[in-house]
Amino acid sequence: MRNPIRRTAGIAALAAGFLLAAVVVVPQHSSAGSLSTAIIGMFPKQVGEFAYADLKSARKYPWFPQLREQLLPSRFRDFEKFLATAGVDPNSQVDELAWGAISPSKTSGEEVVGVALGSFDPSSSEERFKQQKLPMVEVHGYHLYAFGSGAGASDILFMFIDSNTAAFGQRDALEKLIDVRTGVTESLLTNDVLFPLIGEANGSGIIWAVLDKAYAHIAMQQLLPEATQFAQAAPIVDRIRALTIGVVADKGIDARFQAVCATPDDANLLAAGMQGALMMRRYQEAQDHPDLAGALDQIRLAPSGDRLKIEAPVSQDQLLSLIKTRAFATPM
Repeated sequence: MRNPIRRTAGIAALAAGFLLAAVVVVPQHSSAGSLSTAIIGMFPKQVGEFAYADLKSARKYPWFPQLREQLLPSRFRDFEKFLATAGVDPNSQVDELAWGAISPSKTSGEEVVGVALGSFDPSSSEERFKQQKLPMVEVHGYHLYAFGSGAGASDILFMFIDSNTAAFGQRDALEKLIDVRTGVTESLLTNDVLFPLIGEANGSGIIWAVLDKAYAHIAMQQLLPEATQFAQAAPIVDRIRALTIGVVADKGIDARFQAVCATPDDANLLAAGMQGALMMRRYQEAQDHPDLAGALDQIRLAPSGDRLKIEAPVSQDQLLSLIKTRAFATPM
């Protein structure tokens, strides 16, 4: 399975090697990003990772384009190019982004489907597509336009739902979204594991995400691989049921994580193992990446029932320094 964290916008750098890479600074008075149930309910039930980013708020800051360039994966770049061919400026007309990942099956690889919220002119854009003779397929009345040939399994397709909503992803993923809209298949609202956690995370930050067991396992291994070197932590990581993420800020940044463990004992033992892993990582980074080492010093672990709560505050000065050293850059 490909890394589920690196390939999407907003939280793409969570797997880059430390817990703070998803951060976007917002002023203290800004409200946390909240997504309506109507949008969440557009996604298919089998989504294993669901995430949200408030792009409109993030664009207020002059340093954001630099951070964005380091975080942005190639797939979303393709989507932005697609929008540009339709006469849509993604930097001004896309206000919010929600996306989900569907785990690989026996017959297909991992699929990603996203919904962009903003201000669009579907009629004008579709006329441009026709003039450019872009490949198009019609599915239940929706026009799916291809960026590329549209024949490849990983090719990105795009469709308008209305003047405020557009969707993108591989064809199979978009067809699953259409099946939800036409009542053929169940929506994410019926996912008994993920949807309650989405309800908890929704509104918890300008960026937030929820990962099921499979994606949480991979994320924890990528976030802090040192933890698996501790005998008491490795099997507990395997038993983690889910992971939630929220990024909030006032004068600085606070990235908040919750690992949903199998039992309270697991949460306590995982806290001890991760504390040792953080000390190891801090020692490794101290000489070459002192800003990262300083940020790691601020991470706090607090088991609470069957959950391990992780808070990772970082100052704006630390963030700017990390951006300058390209600490958040992800491979394309």
